[in-house]
Amino acid sequence: MDGTVNVFLLAENRLLREALAKIVKKKADVNVVGDASFCLQAVEQIVAAGPDVLVLDSATYLADIEFLHEVRRLLSELKLLMIGMDPDEQTFLQAIRAGAVGYVLKDASASDVISAIRAVAQGEGICPPRLCRFMFDQMAQRSKYSTTTRVRIQEGLTRREQQLVPLIAQGLTNKEIAKQLNLSEQTIKNHIHRIIQKVGSHDRMSVGEWYLRAVQ
Repeated sequence: MDGTVNVFLLAENRLLREALAKIVKKKADVNVVGDASFCLQAVEQIVAAGPDVLVLDSATYLADIEFLHEVRRLLSELKLLMIGMDPDEQTFLQAIRAGAVGYVLKDASASDVISAIRAVAQGEGICPPRLCRFMFDQMAQRSKYSTTTRVRIQEGLTRREQQLVPLIAQGLTNKEIAKQLNLSEQTIKNHIHRIIQKVGSHDRMSVGEWYLRAVQ
């Protein structure tokens, strides 16, 4: 990097993209190399622009986490800065798993945004103090609890959901799980939907992969 930080803006809301662009363009050391709303074609646009930092809003992030994995696979040095996020602890953890190194709340000032862009471009991590403390607490707990307990605490899974995850990893169908736990298929379907949301996966197969990685 030659001293100028190249930024790509990815946001569903056009007004937000325009507002971010105005903020960034006022700084000589930060350059907007592209912007787009969320769509599959945006991956090609981002890769072609080759930014140092991808700034994206919460609507885009929550729409398709796999999208971000694909972008980072193609641009391994890309830094992700989430903006417009709520101070929700579980969403914060999901953002980290998606590869975010910067996390700025929706009430951040223009100065905060620019400082965050510069910081993540230099390899630093940025997050609100309260959420940083939460992250430290999570790391401290990892040495205190077994893997199963750690997963429950970090992901917020209920005991019933913890029962389901290993069965999902075994490849059992909803019908087979329902029969084994003496529950209805609809109940199992509802539980799995909530599990997918909590662990930041996009389907039941990735839930199984997530579980197998967690217990290794």
